[in-house]
Amino acid sequence: MTDPISDYLTRIRNAVMAHHKIVDIPASNIKKDITRILFEKGYILNFKFEDKGPQGNIKIALKYHPETKVPAIKELGRVSRPGLRKYSDKDSIPRVLNGLGVSIISTSQGVMTDKEARSMGVGGEVLCYVY
Repeated sequence: MTDPISDYLTRIRNAVMAHHKIVDIPASNIKKDITRILFEKGYILNFKFEDKGPQGNIKIALKYHPETKVPAIKELGRVSRPGLRKYSDKDSIPRVLNGLGVSIISTSQGVMTDKEARSMGVGGEVLCYVY
């Protein structure tokens, strides 16, 4: 595995398509930050960090509409990848669905959403987008 963030996003995407309730993912600090952002923005129901073994796990409870069973995550995509990094300065941070979605950016101040980065006036590497 050469890109752990792509693996993280793919595991979530596959679990949503298969209508799983919980997905287990190997943990890292950046994955924990992305998980916190997804929870704060309402794309996942809950999460739990487990410190089993040398690396640990992240258990994510996926969120679906109670009656129609439509997932909260419609699209989840990687922007920057190991072969082609995508960086944005504070003035050119991309909007997702004209502000309805969220792009997650790794900045010098930590991992944050596009709106937080614009308000703080920092740019960085655009990791992924969610809507």
